[in-house]
Formats: sequence, structure tokens, C-alpha cells
Amino acid sequence: MIIVNIDYIPGKKIEVVGMARGSIIQSKNLGKDIMSGLKTLVGGELTHYSEMMNEARAKATKRMADDAASQGADAVINVRYASSAVMQGAAEVMAYGTAVKLSDA
Repeated sequence: MIIVNIDYIPGKKIEVVGMARGSIIQSKNLGKDIMSGLKTLVGGELTHYSEMMNEARAKATKRMADDAASQGADAVINVRYASSAVMQGAAEVMAYGTAVKLSDA
């Protein structure tokens, strides 16, 4: 599955299939949440949250690709990400784009 954030695939003709999307709500465990809370007192990167968001983006992307494949698509173009806090220590990440079938130009 080709996944790009541009609205075309160089050298390919595209046929739009539909919207592809994937989302996840993810949280860290209580122990890591407490440690990150203490880290805010001294400053610096909250690595546990960075890892959580990277993992969530990867899962949302996989779910978007699976959604596109279920529609018979070869690629997802114009991919975007959105995120929002659901509660402290938990975030929703959504990946979405246009599912397309490819052919030679």
C-alpha cells in the first residue's frame, strides 16, 4: 500500500475509490503517567507521551491502510493526521486520506 501526503502518485493515473480512515484512542499506564507528571516539574521531553503518540500514529495509519485495502485501493493519497486529548493521559489519533486505484499513465 502506497501512502503519501500529496494528491497524486508520480507517473500514475488515479481513480478515486473513497475516503480511508483509521483511528485509535491510546493511553499510557498509571505508573508512566505519574512519572511523566513529575517530569513536568523540571521540564524536558515527556518521552513516555512521545512514544505513546508515535505508537498511536502507527496504529491509526495501519488501520487507514487496512480500510483502503478493504475498498480495493492500491494507495492512499493526501494523508492527514488529527489528534485530540480525550482525557489526561489519553489521546485519539486519526489518520485519513483518499483511497485510490492506480494505473499506468
